[in-house]
Amino acid sequence: MGAACPVSARILRLGTVSSPAVEVEDLVLTYGSIRAVDRLTFEVAAGSVTAVVGPNGAGKTTTMETCEGYRQPHGGRVRVLGADPRRDAARLRPRVGVLLQSGGAWSGVRAVEMLRHIASLHAHPLDIPALVERLGLGSCGRTPYRSLSGGEQRRLGLAMAVVGRPELVFLDEPTAGLDPQARHGTWDLVQELRSSGVTVVLTTHYMDEAERLADTVHVIDSGRLVASGSPSELMAHGAERTVRFWAPAGLDRISLRAALPEGSRVDEPLPGSYVVRGHVDPHLLAALTAWCAANGVLAEGLAVERRTLEDVFLDLTGRELRP
Repeated sequence: MGAACPVSARILRLGTVSSPAVEVEDLVLTYGSIRAVDRLTFEVAAGSVTAVVGPNGAGKTTTMETCEGYRQPHGGRVRVLGADPRRDAARLRPRVGVLLQSGGAWSGVRAVEMLRHIASLHAHPLDIPALVERLGLGSCGRTPYRSLSGGEQRRLGLAMAVVGRPELVFLDEPTAGLDPQARHGTWDLVQELRSSGVTVVLTTHYMDEAERLADTVHVIDSGRLVASGSPSELMAHGAERTVRFWAPAGLDRISLRAALPEGSRVDEPLPGSYVVRGHVDPHLLAALTAWCAANGVLAEGLAVERRTLEDVFLDLTGRELRP
């Protein structure tokens, strides 16, 4: 991405809505006999960053598209900035920015031309050259949308979502396909939006992204809400720490678990890589090292780590791969 440009409170107007900015109540959406969203309820506070996370097929994008006014609910109620996103679409359009999971621009239009067109639809758009430089779009400004790389398309979509100075922004997988530099630049922009009073709702498969950016995380699975809270609240639920170490593959985990305090769990996610979860305190560490000494096991790289949001996510939604 290009050098930093002042896309900040100085040129982003403050959000002017009262909490909550988004209300989803008993939302139901179906595809034939399949309930993609099943009585889903949550709120988004104004001026916050809220992450909606879940496995593939959990209903995240369907929910976002309903909030954006692209889908009609089959049950329940959705309010965005106090309005119905379909009935009041014309009134909401100047106030809401949207980054779709894919598409959003005409295939043959040049990148900066598309951005200028979107800007022309708003009364007080951001400065185009500053936004182009900030998001690293200068080198591809004359390239047709269809010829942009996936990462360039995401960055152009992000620029289109924020150029109108929205009060609320929906970002569906904003950093998918981005290199690390562009990813961190996007994180910085999201944080600046929040500092400016803009409400941000994002979906992501990157738990470190949700942990870093979000004030509130809603975890959904099979169309239902399974957990909500700040990242720190979710990570504090259950085991707060894990112990990781390396040792020969195939240790007797049943014997090790029996030697540890009640409630401990021992996993071997990769051959020779062990994770101990439970109430990690000096007693657990002493029991672990005593078992290793008694069984002639040299534990290497032993480290106490805090529980991550990814650990919470996997515990809540299951650890098996999903299509």
